[in-house]
Amino acid sequence: MAKKPIHVTSEIGDLQRVVLHRPGRELANMKAAEFEKCWIHDAFYLEYAQKEHDAFANILREAGSEVLYMEELLAEAMDANPVARAAFLDEYMAQAPIPDPALVPLVREKLDAIEGNRELVAKALAGMRLHELGLASGPRTLSRLEGDGLAPDDFVVYSMPSSYFSRDPIASIGTGVALHRMYYNQRNREVPFYKTFLTYHPDFAGTPFWYDNHSAAHIEGGDVLNINETTLAVGISERTEAAAIDTLAHNLFWGEEPSAIDTVYAIRIPFGYETMHLDTVCTQIDYDKFTVYPGMYDELHAYRLRKGDNPGEIAVDELDGSLKEILEMATGVDEVTLIECGGGDPVEASREQWNDGSNTLAIAPGKVCVYERNVVTNDVLDRAGIELCVVPSEELSRGRGGPRCMSMPFARADI
Repeated sequence: MAKKPIHVTSEIGDLQRVVLHRPGRELANMKAAEFEKCWIHDAFYLEYAQKEHDAFANILREAGSEVLYMEELLAEAMDANPVARAAFLDEYMAQAPIPDPALVPLVREKLDAIEGNRELVAKALAGMRLHELGLASGPRTLSRLEGDGLAPDDFVVYSMPSSYFSRDPIASIGTGVALHRMYYNQRNREVPFYKTFLTYHPDFAGTPFWYDNHSAAHIEGGDVLNINETTLAVGISERTEAAAIDTLAHNLFWGEEPSAIDTVYAIRIPFGYETMHLDTVCTQIDYDKFTVYPGMYDELHAYRLRKGDNPGEIAVDELDGSLKEILEMATGVDEVTLIECGGGDPVEASREQWNDGSNTLAIAPGKVCVYERNVVTNDVLDRAGIELCVVPSEELSRGRGGPRCMSMPFARADI
């Protein structure tokens, strides 16, 4: 059993322990023409993004949360167990789309030559360009020097700028974690960073895994909401497939490791960039309150998967109704209040949804982190009696993810 076991049974219980990734060189190590290949959409002022992220972390600390950093946990795991470094690099290299097979051993050689594990993690995130391989030892061949037509300043391993969104590669569920196969291969490369420290770090080794990142079906953490100790909600979205929810439910209900989850609600949401995950359109902020994006919740199609009486058995019910009705069913709350992004105004809702006005992080019931720039939504939340912890967001919001996207809770108090 892990020394610091995962314990997340809700979206709103007091946040006791959380994992972040402080953005580093990887956020600014790109030419504009490389944005889409690296899966980011703007040029960042790195130092300001770091200041904003530090302010976010301090808000969480002041609220009583232990803040951990993915990059530090991975380096600590490598320091504690030499097997971890080799395991990480093996999976990292397997997922890196290096354009010329002849360059693969040179990239590995370059990474192996980095002595400090913290420096290795930073370099793995920041990526590598062709000209950097000239420092590697080995026979000089035309293939290695020219890289099959690559220019010296072209990437041979892409930077990973979206990695400050720690929500998506994994999901804490009850006492374990789902390791995801993410929709875009570029972001799927982030999963081994978490998988390695969860496997080898002295504090987390022994954590149950509810989903395997080498599974065939895609799933991402923004679609996974912990309703209570026995109930999970998962979005069927552009990035999470129904087949992945089938597999996750089976593992939670009937896997080798015990899980308290016996019901999974699968909620279909519209496919689109502004509705990429369930948490971009719906997040819980109090026992009976959710933020929502207007216009997508009047009539939904959903399913309820329930643990059967016999081993391996799963009952699946189809559900039609409003999001409000489905959330009331899932939570057991008689009357759920939906608070609309942008106050329901179509213009403000669209503008603030672009900056994740609905993507809040609850740090206690009725107390949430929000982006500063979403002034209309924040005013509506304040008037609804929600305590706001306001995060500066001029740079962080450029990545198209909010406070929930930037955090992965590892422990919450029960509610």
